Amino acid sequence: MNTSAAAKLLGVSPSTIQRWVKQLELRTERNELGHYLFTNEDIDLLKQVQEQLNQGIILQDVTVNGKNARKGTVKGDISAPAMEKIYLKISELEQRLNGKADDVVSYQLLQHRSEIEELQKENARLLKRIEDLEAKSAAKNRSIPADTLLVFDQDKPRKKLKKKNIFTMLFGF
Repeated sequence: MNTSAAAKLLGVSPSTIQRWVKQLELRTERNELGHYLFTNEDIDLLKQVQEQLNQGIILQDVTVNGKNARKGTVKGDISAPAMEKIYLKISELEQRLNGKADDVVSYQLLQHRSEIEELQKENARLLKRIEDLEAKSAAKNRSIPADTLLVFDQDKPRKKLKKKNIFTMLFGF
């Protein structure tokens, strides 16, 4: 019978039955979905558990006559050579990763260095161009006599504009 049927038979909840099976490590069959299947022997064991609990014994101290111990397999530790092999593989991967990171950083540094050199050359070229233009401008200003300058080339003092009163602006006085 399943867990619900056993629980109804004993007058407890299905979760109580599951807790008893787990904590007392009773060996019970399971179906393909992993649900407990109880035989008549299992029901008798559960009745013994219920009687002891009704007498005031706590679940940890309950003893079951004819207890079928749950069988299970304990996974063994991974052997030392296997762990050493894994550790070496991880170390090798870390070294390769660090090497790749170093290569990327080196490439980026070389790229930045070449960009800086190109900018410095462009800066020097622009400075030379500015110096040449300033020299030409200074040479032009020195070579032209003041009396031959055009009207637009000569600096004339500008007339100072009078401030107009608001009434004169509005009414045209």
